[in-house]
Amino acid sequence: MSLTVVGSIAFDAVKTPFGERERMLGGAAVHFSLAASFFTEVRPVGPVGDDFGAAEFEVLESRGILTDDIERVEGGRSFFWRGRYGYDLSVAHTEDTQLGVFAEFEPKLSEGSKAADTLFLANIQPDLQRQVRSQCAARLSGLDSMNLWIETAKDSLRAAIAEVDCLLVNDAEIRQLTGESNLARAARAVMELGPCAVVAKQGEYGAALFTENGFFALPGFPLEDVRDPTGAGDSFAGGFFGYLDGHGGGLDEAHLRRAMGYGTVLASFNVEEFGTERVSRLSREEIDERFETLRGMTQFEGLPASAE
Repeated sequence: MSLTVVGSIAFDAVKTPFGERERMLGGAAVHFSLAASFFTEVRPVGPVGDDFGAAEFEVLESRGILTDDIERVEGGRSFFWRGRYGYDLSVAHTEDTQLGVFAEFEPKLSEGSKAADTLFLANIQPDLQRQVRSQCAARLSGLDSMNLWIETAKDSLRAAIAEVDCLLVNDAEIRQLTGESNLARAARAVMELGPCAVVAKQGEYGAALFTENGFFALPGFPLEDVRDPTGAGDSFAGGFFGYLDGHGGGLDEAHLRRAMGYGTVLASFNVEEFGTERVSRLSREEIDERFETLRGMTQFEGLPASAE
């Protein structure tokens, strides 16, 4: 099994009511890859500048992540985002964005990345997502996006969505994309474009899965100590698609529901500390233990055991 993810590899500066970091490893492809690496072989694709050094590569490679397709742009600077959160950690206030080498990003995929069993297109311009999808033979594919592309490239985004098996975005974006205020109707409208599954991320309230066979939802894992939500959605996606790829890439209901559980668990670990700090030293045993706690706590009979 193998999984390719295409997206940003970045540095973040974050301040919350519970602490701050002036410079830490981040980016959608990084958070996704770390989470997915507990289940399968992961190949991130994205550009970095000269400021991305051995220490940053070590964070990824220590988890067995294959970094051959991370493109080092000589003389460039990596994507950088600065933001802050108030006590409502669901709202990020952007203070600075420096695209750096990401501004001219043209994905370059090795033969290994092209041949991956699963492909995840993180939040990049929809035409680039389509370009990557056309090069890959993945039997399972997924896509993330954001309100910017809905507002500025809606037709391209709808075309990109039509070419993947699963859309994974937040609930407000699904409503915005479809013009439907009701989430179930909005998810149905998305599936009519082509995907057979839609996952609506709902922050601390969890996530909802829609398929042709019905609906399944999980709450967020309740935590007493939340420090930084940056990357939680990407960690959820990594846990979700990583689990699916590691278990054959099937989209049957049992696999999808377990994937929802593992996505929820990885997101919960992500927010306990800043950036990649918690997930980078996480063990599979801790993940499985929290998965079983989630099963018992939610009393969801439809969430099969991790050993199944």
